[in-house]
Amino acid sequence: MNKTVMTAVIVGVIALGASAAHAAGQQSQNPQQQTPKGWSYSLQNGQRVPKGNRQTNADGSWREEVKQGNCVTVKEKSASGEYKETRECNPR
Repeated sequence: MNKTVMTAVIVGVIALGASAAHAAGQQSQNPQQQTPKGWSYSLQNGQRVPKGNRQTNADGSWREEVKQGNCVTVKEKSASGEYKETRECNPR
């Protein structure tokens, strides 16, 4: 009787460990978290990265402005694929 009880306990512990490992694996498969819409930054690799104001045109070109302190970075991509990035800082 003791042998049967010990076998049942061991099987139960193994099953509990397997289910915990499965749950942890499911959780780690989606590391990319979505930041709520009203926030001015997104989370990437646990760090805050400022969001930009992106305007996309019908031809596929876009323009994005990212503000960090006194500096503004403007990223532009034309419909032909040309990329341009400028950064302007205004001391106060």
